[in-house]
Amino acid sequence: MAELAVLEDPKVRKVNEKHGDDHGVNLGKLRALAKRLKTQQDLARELWETDDTGARLLAILICRPKAFERDELDTMLRETRAPKVHDWFVNYVVKKNPYSEELRLAWRTDPDPVVASAGWALTAERVAKTPEGLDLAGLLDVIEAEMKDAPDRLQWSMNHCLAQIGIQHAEHRARAIDIGERLEVLKDYPTPPNCTSPFAPVWIAEMVRRQHER
Repeated sequence: MAELAVLEDPKVRKVNEKHGDDHGVNLGKLRALAKRLKTQQDLARELWETDDTGARLLAILICRPKAFERDELDTMLRETRAPKVHDWFVNYVVKKNPYSEELRLAWRTDPDPVVASAGWALTAERVAKTPEGLDLAGLLDVIEAEMKDAPDRLQWSMNHCLAQIGIQHAEHRARAIDIGERLEVLKDYPTPPNCTSPFAPVWIAEMVRRQHER
């Protein structure tokens, strides 16, 4: 914790706080610290218990993802306040855990929209990598009915899933683009130059174009 305090940079914190992340540690320096510590599951658990955002990000980097039990992951997800902790926890821990599919199904319909957003993030991953057994048309039905009025983080994950269906599955592409165009979710999202807009019709078109260029 003392080392993390030394790494705290007020300028970094000011930028991060605009995104809801209450920490000021440069992520490159955080990764360097994690590399030095290597995997330490017990220390990771202790760091998580501090409820400090920087410490939790470090915990995610040094933990052993497969060592967590299902209920432990569920509890930890519900404790993730900061968006960066939530994002890293889902991507670096849950996706590598044997219970990820079970949790995906449980979380996707959870009444807490932040928890549900994790379920949709895991669903987007499956759409892209292991779509066998997924009801893609059914997912589009839910997105069409619920995405427009969903809270921000849930809406973002549902939109990601919509885009992945359109990008990866040509047979559903026209419908995915149509849903995106009608709902107009993230249509006006500020996108830096040389970055792809998260607006699904634009995102789908750009990624499909790149696929054809390979």
